[in-house]
Amino acid sequence: MMKMIRIVFHAVALSLLLAGAWAQAQITGTVTNKTTGKPAAGDTVVLVDVQASMREVSKTTTDSGGHYKLTRPGQSNYLVRVTHQGATYFIGAPEGGAAGDIAVYDVAAKVDGVVIDEDVVGIVESVNGQLRVIERCVVHNASMPPRTQWSPRSFEIVLPEDAVVEGASAQRPGGLPTSLKLDSGGPKGHYSFNFPIQPDDGEKGTLFQFEYMLPYSSGKYTFHHQVTIPARTVWVMLPRSMSFSAGAGSTFISAPQEGLPTYVAKNAAPGNPLEFTVSGTGSIPREDQGAQGGQEAGGSGSQPGTQPGGGMANPINTPDPLSKYKWWILSGLALLLAAAAAFMLRKPTTGAAFDDGAAQALASPAARNAALLNALKEEIFALESDKVAGKISAAEYAELKAALDTVLKRALKRQ
Repeated sequence: MMKMIRIVFHAVALSLLLAGAWAQAQITGTVTNKTTGKPAAGDTVVLVDVQASMREVSKTTTDSGGHYKLTRPGQSNYLVRVTHQGATYFIGAPEGGAAGDIAVYDVAAKVDGVVIDEDVVGIVESVNGQLRVIERCVVHNASMPPRTQWSPRSFEIVLPEDAVVEGASAQRPGGLPTSLKLDSGGPKGHYSFNFPIQPDDGEKGTLFQFEYMLPYSSGKYTFHHQVTIPARTVWVMLPRSMSFSAGAGSTFISAPQEGLPTYVAKNAAPGNPLEFTVSGTGSIPREDQGAQGGQEAGGSGSQPGTQPGGGMANPINTPDPLSKYKWWILSGLALLLAAAAAFMLRKPTTGAAFDDGAAQALASPAARNAALLNALKEEIFALESDKVAGKISAAEYAELKAALDTVLKRALKRQ
C-alpha cells in the first residue's frame, strides 16, 4: 500500500512540475524591420491576455538582433503585440515552441504608392424617407521601400454634408475587421480613420468600410462623390427598382453584377467629384445580399473588362470578387462580430485578394472557431484602445464588453 501511495505521489508531483513548466512556457521570436531589412532593436513587445481585458502579463524589449523572450504565465488566450515607431503590430501567441516572428515597418504620415483599388458605393435601401448607403474601399500600399502610412488622419473620406454616419470598420492586410469611430474634422462631411495602412501582404490590401444615412424624402438624391487619393475604380450598386443617371462630366459605364444595376467609373482623381443621381425606392433583396461568388466575369449584361477586382490585384476576366465582398457592402456594420463570423464561413472567390483566414475557415469546425476567436481578440483589443483613448463612455464600454465576453466564453467552450 505504501509503495502504491509513493507511486501516486511521484506521479502527481511530476504532473504538477510538467504543468508548471507548461504554464511558464517561454515565447520567443524575432522582430524584423521590413523597411530596412534589419532587425528591429529596442521595440517594446508585450504579451496581452485577451480574456482579461487585454491585460499586459509580460513585457520586454527587443535586443540588438531583434530577438525577444516573453513568459507565458498560463493557459489563457494571448496576443503578442509589438510597437514600432508608435504603430502596433500583433500576432496570436505561438504554442508548442513555434517562433513568434513579427514584421514591422517604419512609419510616415504620408507615403508614396498608396491608392484606392476599389471604391464600392452600395445603395442598400430607401426606408422611411432615408437612403442607407454602405461604402467599402480597398486601399493598396505598394510603397518602396515599404512603409506604414499612419497618423490620426491615415485615410480620409468625404461624405455628403447631410450624411449621418452609422458605423465604420477597418481591416489590416490578411487580418479581420475591427470596428472604429470615424474622426470628424475640417470641412463638414470630412472624416478620417486613425488606422495604419500597412504595406500589402501579397495581394491583400487594407479595407475600410463605413455606413451612413441620407435624407431621401423626395425619392431622389444627387451625389458628388469625392476621393482623397487616386482611385482606380469607383463602383455604384443599387436595387433593381431604383434608377441611376450620371451627371455632367462623369463617365460611368453600366456593368450589371448578378442582376443588380451596377455602374463603374475608372481613374477617379482627388478634386474631381463624380456626380450621379439615384431615384425611386426599393432595397437589395436578402438573397442578393448573401449571394455566393464564383460566377464568371463578363456574364450577361456586363462590359468586357469592367468587373471589380480586375486591377492591381487580379487580371481582367477573373471570377468576380465583387460577389465575395458584396455581403459586406449590403449587410451593414450593426453587428460586426456577426459579420466577421459570416464572412469567415464563406468560401472566397478565386482570385479575390482579401482575408486569408476566410479561405481556411471551411477546413473544419475547429478552424472556424479559431478564426472567430481571432476576430474576437481584435475586437476586444480595439474596445480597450477606445476606452483608454476616451472615445467611448463607461456605459458603452460595459455593454460592449459584456457582449464580447459572452461570445468569447461560448467560443472557448466549443474549442
